[in-house]
Amino acid sequence: MSEPRQTRSILLVNGPNLNMLGIREPEKYGRTTLAEIEARLGEIALDGSPSATLVAFQSNYEGAIVEALQENGRAADGIIINAGALTHYSIAMRDALAMCSCPIVEVHLTNIHAREEFRHHSVIAPIVSGQIAGLGALGYEFALAYLQRRFAEEDRLND
Repeated sequence: MSEPRQTRSILLVNGPNLNMLGIREPEKYGRTTLAEIEARLGEIALDGSPSATLVAFQSNYEGAIVEALQENGRAADGIIINAGALTHYSIAMRDALAMCSCPIVEVHLTNIHAREEFRHHSVIAPIVSGQIAGLGALGYEFALAYLQRRFAEEDRLND
């Protein structure tokens, strides 16, 4: 008989201005708040198979995000990140993500490829497992579903 699986840890990182979700340009970003997204993901993660705990972090400051990735990212089983504007230029954040050996999913509420030219390029895209853009708050749930399926497959292969 195999031992029960350990609960996985998923780090959810949100960058600048995402604390303003629900207020900031709701026609682009929707009316769902970051707190609502975090609560929903936390519920789904715990109920999933395998179950996971969600560690949520948001900052408007690049250095704080880098520190959170250094402190928590390398121990995480998976990372979901919406880096906001930092997506397009933060090499420091990219380097901190590159130190993490777990799967990473990049999420954007809007379709960054259909917006201003400067938003089309992501400096983190080359080092993440995948990118979800343009699906609103639902994109976070798809990212979580991907990680949980990946964990389940890893568990199946290790049995």
